[in-house]
Amino acid sequence: LNGPIAYYILVCVASTLFGAMFGRVDLKTGLLFVLKYFEYVLIYFMVVNYSKDRAQLKTFVWAMLLTCVIVSVVSMAEIPQGQRISAPFEGKSGEPNTYGGYLVFMMSIAAGLAFMVEPFRIRLVYFFLVIFFSIPLLYTQSRSSYLAAIPAVLSFLWLSKKKQWIPPVLLLVGLLLPFMAPKVTKDRVSYTFTQGIGRSDVVTVAGVQLDTSTSARIQSWKEAIRDLSQHPVLGFGVTGYRFVDAQYVRVAAETGLVGLLIFLILLGTILKHSFRVYSTSHDPFDKGLSIGFIAGFTGLLFHAIGANTFIIVRIMEPFWFVAAMVMMIPSLEKDPKGEVATEGRKI
Repeated sequence: LNGPIAYYILVCVASTLFGAMFGRVDLKTGLLFVLKYFEYVLIYFMVVNYSKDRAQLKTFVWAMLLTCVIVSVVSMAEIPQGQRISAPFEGKSGEPNTYGGYLVFMMSIAAGLAFMVEPFRIRLVYFFLVIFFSIPLLYTQSRSSYLAAIPAVLSFLWLSKKKQWIPPVLLLVGLLLPFMAPKVTKDRVSYTFTQGIGRSDVVTVAGVQLDTSTSARIQSWKEAIRDLSQHPVLGFGVTGYRFVDAQYVRVAAETGLVGLLIFLILLGTILKHSFRVYSTSHDPFDKGLSIGFIAGFTGLLFHAIGANTFIIVRIMEPFWFVAAMVMMIPSLEKDPKGEVATEGRKI
């Protein structure tokens, strides 16, 4: 991953510097944002260099799941208030959309381990965590997160063909979910397709009039794509364009077509290496972590259609942490004791 990571950071710096030269970007703000992106990949390199054995990776995973449990408990305390719930320490408004993306990712990790680990009692714990994390997810009322959960589930169906009991379980959950979901969740989904009926100021897709919120978001995407023609190569610079709540459109607007291409190559490289790790792994924990990461990553790719998923701290820090652990699995597989050689290690 070194090459795509380095190239993407470089193009972010270059576009920001050019944007500052022509007055489109406040240099301090832009570079601080780029520094935040670098902090994410720094986590990746730290974990890669610090990882020693499989037992350590298991400790990391349990720590991440415990953190998600704590966050879920705190957020579920907001359910009686009747509002969209979000993560702690966010102030009054919060960001339920990105919190939902975090939950989809962590649910995928727990589900992957639940499907693959052998001790039945441990498998039950992981399944319990999946169910537990789904409660706050439903109450986030985040449509992007609901959308992200669908390809995440489909990823499990595609990758777990040898586990014949998994598809029926997922199918059963899919059939029961409409009946088990709380009313606020059903209302939030139906709102997308009913609120805009009879209005002239909304976007129509395939004959369906969308709600005003989704319509405004789509309109902002169109404007960003139109404005990209002004600076198609390196874009407006990081923070040089107005707020756009869509990762791919934002990357294109801020770093141009060059930045978007490198960004997509980076995502594709992560997915390719993760799939290779899953295909060649033999240890149940390794396969569970890798399939969970692939499913969660796939979900985030769709979540990014309606959110700035890949620049959000609460999503990217666990994402790059797990990515590093998955990339280290081949080194663990080569050693019979599940230990990683520390000499001559490449990052």
